[in-house]
Amino acid sequence: MKNAKPTILVVNDDGITAPGIKALMDTMKEIGNVVVVAPDSPQSGMGHAITIGSPLRLDKVEIYEGIESYRCSGTPVDCVKLAVNKVLKGKKPDLCVSGINHGLNNSINILYSGTMSAAVEGAIEGIPSIGFSLDDYTLQADFSHCLKYVKEIALQVLQNGLPAATLLNVNFPNTKDIKGIKICRQANAKWAEEFDERMDPHKRPYYWLTGVFQLNDTGEETDVWALENNYVSVVPVQFDMTAHHAIPIINNWKFNI
Repeated sequence: MKNAKPTILVVNDDGITAPGIKALMDTMKEIGNVVVVAPDSPQSGMGHAITIGSPLRLDKVEIYEGIESYRCSGTPVDCVKLAVNKVLKGKKPDLCVSGINHGLNNSINILYSGTMSAAVEGAIEGIPSIGFSLDDYTLQADFSHCLKYVKEIALQVLQNGLPAATLLNVNFPNTKDIKGIKICRQANAKWAEEFDERMDPHKRPYYWLTGVFQLNDTGEETDVWALENNYVSVVPVQFDMTAHHAIPIINNWKFNI
């Protein structure tokens, strides 16, 4: 039917009760029929992990009034796979949105992010997909200043689609004085990591991962620059990790076999 509302799959990595997913589903309700499939506990930093060595649980829950919602024992990627294969019975949703994450997923963070991996899985399934993240790690995060941008970006994707094998990584600065939207590239950065060594009561060492974000990029077209200057950063992302520019170079190698 021409005027039927789009079906929108909402996922996240902070867990089904996180304030960020509620803000996202409430916004998506305004433009489509929402189905939520989210982890039963926080899954931050899980990247594109899937569950293969233990059974998965998927339970329908009555958490959000009027929203079909499911709690999954697995990873964010598991949530997308189960949503498509079991909840939606193989019928692809019109849009997959992930988040809103409590904390940024800009630059190199995309590789570690469960939020973005859920969106990547949506794109692998051929679903137009977006990951949303806010620069506020607290459970008290205020998402209100993000929501008009969330809605507009989602509407643009529904209206225009996305290039094949592409999704969007959207990050919000933690300010109500947003200047606008910047289409960016991913900044060149990494984590300079350390492990804080401590001792348990049995005198055995254990470790907490710590680190400092190291920016190796001064470009004004990056997501880091956009966020530091109070813009919403939008980075088109692809899951084809081939370094196409390197193929001609490596083709010139002389393999001695």
